[in-house]
Amino acid sequence: MSRVGNAVVVVPAGVDVKTQPEEVQVKGTHGQLSVRIPEGISIAYDAAKRELAVSRADDRREMRALHGLTRALVANVVRGVVQPWEKKLEIVGVGYQASLAPGKLTLNVGFANPVIIPIPKGVTCELPDNTHVILKSADRQAVGQVAANVRSIRPPEPYKGKGIRYAGEHVKRKQGKAFGS
Repeated sequence: MSRVGNAVVVVPAGVDVKTQPEEVQVKGTHGQLSVRIPEGISIAYDAAKRELAVSRADDRREMRALHGLTRALVANVVRGVVQPWEKKLEIVGVGYQASLAPGKLTLNVGFANPVIIPIPKGVTCELPDNTHVILKSADRQAVGQVAANVRSIRPPEPYKGKGIRYAGEHVKRKQGKAFGS
């Protein structure tokens, strides 16, 4: 029994759901998203209870895996259109900073030239100050991918801890070279 797959997804008020055999479309205050439904998985929407139930055709191993995955993806989409997903990044290092232009995030992180990253449609970027970046989107996968792309420009290094890291991320520090013995 899949504990994740068997749990129903509660649809909040103000969210419209349209189910089709191969796709679920969810529309809310922060956008419209859809999830493709794999073959062998079905979704039933109870409009009176405002619940989505995910079920599978059989108990094969791949169907059990897809059952929980599909339910999690649908739940992420429903939550995303109500309250956007967000990732926070910190820039650590002397002289390291970020600036924002319409549709572009510019990073000065120790390279000879600034690195310009285009922000995809559907993802918003905020800079509370020049060393913190907040990315928001209704699509959890999109905001996570953009955050990973930004972090990959200058990942935190283990000796001084300089670089771009997720907020709250612990960087395991290494000791430098020891002087002769």
